[in-house]
Amino acid sequence: MMTLTHGQFNLVYNALSFVFAAMLASFVYFLLMRNQITRKNQTALNLTTLVVLIAGYHYFRIFNSWNESFHYVNSTGMYVMSGTPFNEGYRYVDWLLTVPLLLAELITVLRLKAAVSRSLIIKLSVASTVMIGLGCPGELAASHSTARLVWGVLSTVFFIYVLYVLFVELTKSLGDQPARIRNLVSGMRWVILITWMVYPVAYMLPRFISNETTALVVRQVGYSIADVLAKPLFGLFAVLIMLIKSREEEAL
Repeated sequence: MMTLTHGQFNLVYNALSFVFAAMLASFVYFLLMRNQITRKNQTALNLTTLVVLIAGYHYFRIFNSWNESFHYVNSTGMYVMSGTPFNEGYRYVDWLLTVPLLLAELITVLRLKAAVSRSLIIKLSVASTVMIGLGCPGELAASHSTARLVWGVLSTVFFIYVLYVLFVELTKSLGDQPARIRNLVSGMRWVILITWMVYPVAYMLPRFISNETTALVVRQVGYSIADVLAKPLFGLFAVLIMLIKSREEEAL
């Protein structure tokens, strides 16, 4: 039976609590920013608001599932499994909903030509859905199993494709962006690349950790860090771009 030390349990507990608070605070902030954003930029704002709302709900469920899966034993000072399995599926349901929305948000905030935007959103949504669908069976497999490695490699192929398309299209869009936000858009390329790389690292790192309990803790904390960077932080970048574009449109 898997057991956690007091520190291990609370590390994940606090990480999940922090992410839930970050999603909730971001949701409120994005709602308050609606009056500052022009109508042309409202769609992108609606998407980033929806992303953190969906993620906040799922982190609330993940947080509760973590608490229900372990209970504290006074005699040993350890947390042991309660018999209720920890539900990892909440993460993948969240990603299936939020990742395509995040990609649509990015394309929308750039305000590319309609035909280009539509094509990119369709391609990236399909690729991201396949990526997440392939990663889920590997997540459910044992940390050191061949199945986890195979599913992870297959998922990574689509992961690299999504990152490649985003990086190339963001680079192409720089010339069409207002001068004041070109540095922001350029910086977003690296924010996407760096923050999204946390996911495959968190997925594969447990394979190199012999202790199953430690691997579980590392994976949960890693995914939590990645979600904060990829959703609230990325949303703040997007809102800043929307604000600058809104101010320039109002000036005109």
